[in-house]
Amino acid sequence: MWKYHPELLAIPVPRYTSFPTAAEFSDSIGVADFVSALEGLRGEASLYVHIPFCEKICWYCGCNTSAAGRRDRVTSYLDALHREIELVSERTPRAVDFTGIAFGGGSPNAIRPVEFVRLVQLLTQAFRTPDPLISIELDPRTLSSEWAAAIGGIGIGRASLGVQTFGPALQQAIGRVQPEDMIESAVRMLRDAGVRSLNFDLMYGLPGQTMAEVKDSLRKAVALGADRIALFGYAHVPHMIARQRKIDASALPDARMRFDMAAEGHDLLIDEGYVPVGFDHFARPGDPLAQAALSGRLHRNFQGFTEDSAQSVLGLGVSAISTLPEVIVQNEKNAGRYRMLTSQDRLTPSRGVRRSADDRRRARVIEQLLCGQKAAIAPALRREVDASLAPYLEAGVCAFDGDDLVIAPGGLPYARSIAARFDPYRALTGNRLSSAV
Repeated sequence: MWKYHPELLAIPVPRYTSFPTAAEFSDSIGVADFVSALEGLRGEASLYVHIPFCEKICWYCGCNTSAAGRRDRVTSYLDALHREIELVSERTPRAVDFTGIAFGGGSPNAIRPVEFVRLVQLLTQAFRTPDPLISIELDPRTLSSEWAAAIGGIGIGRASLGVQTFGPALQQAIGRVQPEDMIESAVRMLRDAGVRSLNFDLMYGLPGQTMAEVKDSLRKAVALGADRIALFGYAHVPHMIARQRKIDASALPDARMRFDMAAEGHDLLIDEGYVPVGFDHFARPGDPLAQAALSGRLHRNFQGFTEDSAQSVLGLGVSAISTLPEVIVQNEKNAGRYRMLTSQDRLTPSRGVRRSADDRRRARVIEQLLCGQKAAIAPALRREVDASLAPYLEAGVCAFDGDDLVIAPGGLPYARSIAARFDPYRALTGNRLSSAV
């Protein structure tokens, strides 16, 4: 069981799916910076495609998404996305191999299967994609047999189901009603379609949620054969996400209960034979994600922990983020403006951050701490962080072994807070960020 040190978790911190983080993005970085970095791209890269639609909008969700009810809006968005793919591919060196394609959202299965098949065909024609590994995020509520057939026909090997919780009352409390038999049906369809690695997204810290309900959802995910489980703490930030105002904040578990939920969930999944991956993911020993964690090949990007070794990711679609060696850039976040720009044959990056050599060094330290719980710290950097790191060293949640900073097994819930000591951008007042656990 992890030991609770509330003073070490008091300050909200980023999730560090990039460094510098999105909080440092500005409109001083845009199309010209993106094109320059893109034209210099070499080696391997990955694609991320954003589909900003869902059947219904869940109250907890912080994604850039909207309801898919208006077909004309979906069609016009896909037309814009197709044009962006063409515009970006024209500026991408042909020697670059794209080894992975990830579809996220929103819910990619909010569009029609035939539209998705056409999108995959366009991507594989526009970019050099020798045998790409394709992954997709799915909403069980809109996973039809037609969609399963499309997934099987394309050969998608990895899928992630947005389950969140199996508790009916909790589902009502967060605006995500999906009966258990619906999730079971989705699992059967995906397995029959050839999906080999299936992830369940689950949450703790929901309004009115009990420890028993957290464990029940985890056990049901295990029983359904989830190869991967991501156990996230719900981030309640209604000042940033207006739809979260529908959630009863007075019923949210307190900080100690959240910590205990994360700790109990960790122990339950370890007992079930899962390998801990980073601080909030778990995978069966034979899954590629677990193998990457065990062999020191784990990475982290905007999709979370990944075994994808590509250092560059091209983001396509409204608000999608591209990570390139020199810059991180984000596409236009407003769907109407995104469509307007592509209709004028214009690329859509509108903000971002340039990555200095120091940024890249710190990014490696932060990624190594989060992925492998160990990083070599240069003497100058150690002197910089000595004072802020001292409370974590004194609590025993991390320690120096020569030049290496090592996070203890019981220090996993403090990993993000420890990583934040190496982030010079962080003012550490953090009211815009989510809870550290």
